[in-house]
Amino acid sequence: MDNRCIGVFDSGLGGLTCVRELSKVLPGEDVVYFGDTGRVPYGSRSEETIKKYVRSDIEFLMTHPVKLIVAACGTASAIAVPELAVEYDVPVIGVVESAVSAAVSATKNGKIGVIGTSGTVRNGKYRDLLHKADKGFEVFAKACPLFVPLVENGYADHEVAYIICREYLEDIKKGGVDTLILGCTHYPIMKSVISSVMGDSVTLIDPGAEVARYVGEFLKSNELMSDNKCGSNKYFVSDSTEDFGKIAGLFLGKDISDIVKQIDIEKY
Repeated sequence: MDNRCIGVFDSGLGGLTCVRELSKVLPGEDVVYFGDTGRVPYGSRSEETIKKYVRSDIEFLMTHPVKLIVAACGTASAIAVPELAVEYDVPVIGVVESAVSAAVSATKNGKIGVIGTSGTVRNGKYRDLLHKADKGFEVFAKACPLFVPLVENGYADHEVAYIICREYLEDIKKGGVDTLILGCTHYPIMKSVISSVMGDSVTLIDPGAEVARYVGEFLKSNELMSDNKCGSNKYFVSDSTEDFGKIAGLFLGKDISDIVKQIDIEKY
């Protein structure tokens, strides 16, 4: 047994979908979450800048007694984690591999869509791993850069979200995909909008849910599970705690405004 905490970071609020799923799968685990709200979004940054940001995010989480860190950010997972994970003594796990595995299992016709930030789609990690699993897969990738600000500003279910979603997903829908990877942890908050555009026959892959299941299996197989019956969560951000606390309720289903703390991420 290991009662150290799980560290989770994201460029902003999106990683809270991962925290929500971790709480379902591993209710006894303590979680420390860092949302880099002062530097969001990561998806439009250069690869070097993203790696710089991710390194400081990990360094901050390492100031806590963490036994594992989850990069609950599609951009960070695709661009930075493969290179930086080896620098640390604790496992650093991204969301890409588990989402790809779920998509491979779900697809029936071999046509898989991937949506994410510009950086994630440009990097091509999802496409590479899908083709590694089966060269015959047809992969339809689309950058959806406006989804993150829609979610971060509370417009995930607004009419404007439907309009933008229909525009972004038109070509993927025409491609006949039966599976769609939501390659950014913000996107599950727009799940109802995305599903209404794509149709009920398309399986949506939630990276937060998939990585939570993977983390559960990893902790169990490595005898790292906590023996606590009920875990606790701590939340940190690099910008306004007020704005974060208000919108966090959309992700977690509860108000956390009074327990969010702001830190200076530039120190790390």
